[in-house]
Amino acid sequence: MALIETPLGPLLAVVTRKAVCHLEFAERGRHRAILDRLRRRWSLPVVPGRNPVMNRLERELGEYWLGKRRRFTVPTTTRGTAFQEQVWRELERIPYGQTASYESIARRIGSPKAARAVARANATNPLSVLVPCHRVIAKDGSLSGYGGGVWRKRRLLELEQATDGGVHSVARR
Repeated sequence: MALIETPLGPLLAVVTRKAVCHLEFAERGRHRAILDRLRRRWSLPVVPGRNPVMNRLERELGEYWLGKRRRFTVPTTTRGTAFQEQVWRELERIPYGQTASYESIARRIGSPKAARAVARANATNPLSVLVPCHRVIAKDGSLSGYGGGVWRKRRLLELEQATDGGVHSVARR
């Protein structure tokens, strides 16, 4: 476990010897609650430390913030329901610098009426930034909820769209 400083505030990163299992923007004062939740989910102790996976994660995130990385290759692992896992895999297919609606994600996974369930799965994504839940927006183009705050979602999209070279608009709320 380590705090990784970013331009948008610290990310609490938890890794195993083989993969990243949790990455979340961590506001001051929320660390203990997050760690308690992770201990329950993984049934393992969460302790501070570094290893090659953490080093690789930090390097790739640094490249992302500089606009030099569009796809993460650090190994990840998640624990969710079959539906959540399906949604999270679909989120990884949203191209860098682009967005998709909750409704379009529901259609792509073969559950066209499950936009709300997609939104719930999106909200429980344990790998912020790596699994780009920030790229999912409301069908009207507005920015809806984001665990790290809508302001961070907007900034992540602006970063990606600026370095993508495209002319994409970021919805204003």
